[in-house]
Amino acid sequence: MPTGAEATRGIGLVVAGYLVITLADAAVKWVLPEIGAAAAMICRGVIGGAVLLAITRGRGIFPRDRWLLTRRSLAHCCVSASWYWAWANGMPLGDSYAVACLTPLLMTLLAIPMLGETVGWRRMTSTAVGFCGVLVMLNPGGDLWRFETAVLLVATCIMAVTRIWTRVLSRTDTPAAIAFWLMAAHIPMGLALLPVFPPPQAGLPGAGIIAALLIFGAANAVAHLLFSRAFALAPVSVLAPYDYTPFLYGIGIGFAVWSEVPAWSTLAGATLVIAAGIYNLHRERVRRAAERA
Repeated sequence: MPTGAEATRGIGLVVAGYLVITLADAAVKWVLPEIGAAAAMICRGVIGGAVLLAITRGRGIFPRDRWLLTRRSLAHCCVSASWYWAWANGMPLGDSYAVACLTPLLMTLLAIPMLGETVGWRRMTSTAVGFCGVLVMLNPGGDLWRFETAVLLVATCIMAVTRIWTRVLSRTDTPAAIAFWLMAAHIPMGLALLPVFPPPQAGLPGAGIIAALLIFGAANAVAHLLFSRAFALAPVSVLAPYDYTPFLYGIGIGFAVWSEVPAWSTLAGATLVIAAGIYNLHRERVRRAAERA
């Protein structure tokens, strides 16, 4: 059972991690028209892996649960490719994060078969309300009524699985190993996707693009190191409410950089999803307290 100080540190780390990863996402969204999704994945793996090796000096990067770590890393690469492809096709940052708000609700459902957890009628009802929020966001003719949203919904399901696997891996592997092998997996996956997502522009990128890629790769390395450490310090029920902070960050950055303003249906639907997720977390804490009592 973590102490109050450990839980507080975990919250601080996860909040910082989400801010850093949002800045990294904004950087890659800016460079995607120049380099494409596959090259972005390769840069993330090379730069992020190098930064992690420099930070950790190679200590703690050797995995223990190799099979689960491999599955988690490759699955997360599929999530990255989906988001980069959607951004390259012009999907706003805030809209994509609105879809990602579904992740905690999916984790509630997936914890039943994957972790053997039980979910009562209250949490099942609030989860159903959250899925109604998704239907509001998918208002026919609205901003999210597009093919990219369907791809991101599938990617969000995969992301929920990787989050649960991260929780499991935190019991056996170090934050450095979890973060490093995730970065490393992006290199072969990016190379494999190069024929599918070739760079739109021929030749070497300019100095501004290279600077953005360096920020992107380094920020991803730092963010995932923070996430892994946070999950090792505090339980998911404490950290999960902060899953929604990227949505707020994304709206602000999207407006500041690209003048993106989410539609009313996106905001209304995301509000329902977030409210349902927070209620589920409340019920989870109540259930844990009853078990301890």
